[in-house]
Amino acid sequence: MDPAIEKARAMRKAMTPPELRLWKCLRRLRGEGRHFRRQAPFRGYFLDFVCHRSRLVIEVDGRAREYRVEHDRIRDAVLLREGYRTLRFSNEAVRDNIDGVMERIRTELGAHVPHPGSP
Repeated sequence: MDPAIEKARAMRKAMTPPELRLWKCLRRLRGEGRHFRRQAPFRGYFLDFVCHRSRLVIEVDGRAREYRVEHDRIRDAVLLREGYRTLRFSNEAVRDNIDGVMERIRTELGAHVPHPGSP
C-alpha cells in the first residue's frame, strides 16, 4: 500500500478533540453538496480537511503552530498555486466557538464557485 495513504489513515485515527469536533460539523455539509475529506494527502502534504470541489483547505492549529509559520507559509503558497484557499482555526476557536467557525467556513464556501473538474 502507498505509504502516504497508510500515514493518512493513521492520522485519521489520531485526530485531536478539536479536529474531531470540526469533522462532525463538516460532515453535515454533505447535504449542501460539500464533501470534505480529512487528513488527505495532497502534493506531499497532509491536509486536515479539504473540499476539492470548492478548492478549500481547512486547518486546525494547536500550540505547535508558532513553530511552523514558515512551513505553513510555503505550504499555503503551494496550495494557492493549485487554486486552493486555506482557512486556519485555532484549537480554542473550534472548542469555544464552533458556530462562528462554521459560519466562516460557510461564508467561504458560498463565495467560491465550485470547480467542475475537481476530484
